[in-house]
Amino acid sequence: MTIARCAWVNLANPLYVRYHDEEWGVPCHDETQLFELLNLEGAQAGLSWSTILNKRESYREAFDQWDAEKIARYDAQKVAALLANPGIVRNRLKVAATINNAQAYLRLRDETGGLDPFLWAYVDGTPILNTRESTWDTPAKTELSDRLSKDLAKRGFKFVGSTIVYAYMQAIGMVNDHARDCHLHKTSPKKKQTGQ
Repeated sequence: MTIARCAWVNLANPLYVRYHDEEWGVPCHDETQLFELLNLEGAQAGLSWSTILNKRESYREAFDQWDAEKIARYDAQKVAALLANPGIVRNRLKVAATINNAQAYLRLRDETGGLDPFLWAYVDGTPILNTRESTWDTPAKTELSDRLSKDLAKRGFKFVGSTIVYAYMQAIGMVNDHARDCHLHKTSPKKKQTGQ
């Protein structure tokens, strides 16, 4: 029996299938994972998600298991090592953005308690369940991602344009965009899409 999944899933890549089945669209409240995914979505800009997913373990190793306090203190020597690491996307702007994001994250944590309370306040703690007929009906961004993107940028985060932020919202389960024919689509939503 074939399991119905969203059309974007690369069935030939077990990492991709596992990501779709176990992580994408599942509400995440873990600070380290929220920080990781924010940076990975930024790293993906201009690339395929497969590229990033295949390098995910290397990213974890290269960036100290996403320990923001360590990353915030990276120096020029560490940056040089990262830019020489074939296990990650060796883009100077993206590496610098990750270090910058660690610093912005630490400020946010002091102000609001972290990404979890900050992000989930945007949806009153309840995921938005969309009822898309197919993956191709999903917008690249929404009014809500526009607002969150501006707020993150104002707080000093980099690589947080609205399209990246919407993908992030999907990844962490703030938005459930599993297509209606996907086995992970929820049929009884708590909160439906209302132009958000």
